[in-house]
Amino acid sequence: MAIASDHQTQTVDIPLALDGVQLIGGEWVAARSGQTIDVINPANRELLARIPRSDAEDVELAVRAAEQAFPAWRDLDATSRANLLFRWADLVDQHGSDLDQLERQEVGRPSWGPPRMGSQLRFTAGQADKVQGLSLPTHSPDQLGFTLREPYGVVGAIIPWNAPGPMFVNEVAPAIAAGNCMVIKPAEDAPLTPLALAKLALEAGIPPGVINVVTGYGAEAGSAIPEHPRIRRVGFTGSPATGRLVMEACSRNLTPLHLELGGKSPQVVFPDADLDVAVPAMTAGITLNTGQICAAGSRVVVHRSIHAELVDRLAKQMQQVKVGPWHRDVNMGPLINAKQHERVLGYIELGRDAGAEVVTGGGVPQGADFGNGFFVEPTLFNNVSPDMRIAQEEIFGPVLSIIPVDDEDEAVEVANGTDYGLVASVWTQDLGTAVRMSRRLQAGQVGVNSPLGAGVIGGPFGGYKNSGFGRTMGADSVLDWTQVKTVSMRGATVPPQR
Repeated sequence: MAIASDHQTQTVDIPLALDGVQLIGGEWVAARSGQTIDVINPANRELLARIPRSDAEDVELAVRAAEQAFPAWRDLDATSRANLLFRWADLVDQHGSDLDQLERQEVGRPSWGPPRMGSQLRFTAGQADKVQGLSLPTHSPDQLGFTLREPYGVVGAIIPWNAPGPMFVNEVAPAIAAGNCMVIKPAEDAPLTPLALAKLALEAGIPPGVINVVTGYGAEAGSAIPEHPRIRRVGFTGSPATGRLVMEACSRNLTPLHLELGGKSPQVVFPDADLDVAVPAMTAGITLNTGQICAAGSRVVVHRSIHAELVDRLAKQMQQVKVGPWHRDVNMGPLINAKQHERVLGYIELGRDAGAEVVTGGGVPQGADFGNGFFVEPTLFNNVSPDMRIAQEEIFGPVLSIIPVDDEDEAVEVANGTDYGLVASVWTQDLGTAVRMSRRLQAGQVGVNSPLGAGVIGGPFGGYKNSGFGRTMGADSVLDWTQVKTVSMRGATVPPQR
């Protein structure tokens, strides 16, 4: 299928792109209603593809397909499941360029280099045959006690649009590695990469019905997943507001749930910080994916002694960020859609109205390259008070707020003073400060001299407070998709010999 880019470039042909279909039971089908949704390129609003506008009826069909596939997939030995995931990973790497271009166009981001989805699949595949139970002590020698870890059965997931490929892998891979069958709904703004990944999974030999991808709006197809009584576990990544709705729906069926929600990540900068390292990293951290990352370090909590210097250096660095469409050699692309564009510009106005100083940015870039795209300038606010909305609420855009503080205790109070607790960063060369702050900050990930948290292989990712609960990507990610059964066994009683 041909995917159109902006007016100034040729059409890019990506064979993996699918149009008008979703995956249910190994078949590429339209929605039962026959309705579709347009997927557009956010750099120019041109049509990329159309996807099925599904609803609860389509989700029911996907659940039935998953139920049919489950017994054989559950009973397949774990090493064989792992080998299929390894084959999937190989295909993902072979098609890495196509997947990268596809996601870049539907999300609007510039190239980040080769995607890491293959390596994440291999990490997860390696856990599939490491799922083990425990031997339990017993009261008598003729008894045996042990635990089994078993899959839930049919499970569901809802993923957002900001990184659709990695999000798809992070939910689907551990779930099916554990022996579950998955029904997943990608975001209607960016469903093409998940569909392409599902296509490669089928080519790898993962049986029909193990992975089912249902497309559509959240209120129609998405809500049907946590509301479905035969979906036994759910994973959701998105906003706290939607996460609460998903949790309410799951509660009615007592469905276990993992939530990965938003963030308002602080970056605490001490006087001894190496600003030559910190400033470029902080700038990249808030402009990567146009700030549409839950872990984005959107608040700079800086010691007053270096406040002025940091403001000046950050402003100069942010002014050097190149903005443009996905195919250009740029650092930052557009926002995902008109709603998000309006939201980010609205928060910029809220900051101005509250008395924060716009040091740089604050508007929409002009020029032929930007056309009808959803672009916004990288924006730096100074002298932000901790109670301002731009310092409390997740903007999900390239907007950075600087909050000066007088000492470590105040820095901790400000850093922890939001409803979120996803990621926090500390910039210091003092080991004692780094240790104290790592313990005191309320966040699921703390990075020392790192803008986006730990950044290690196999680091569990998840949040505190309103940033959600549960963890992905770690060594226990497959175990999280299993349930524990205790078995107590006594041997047959042998009658005494006469």
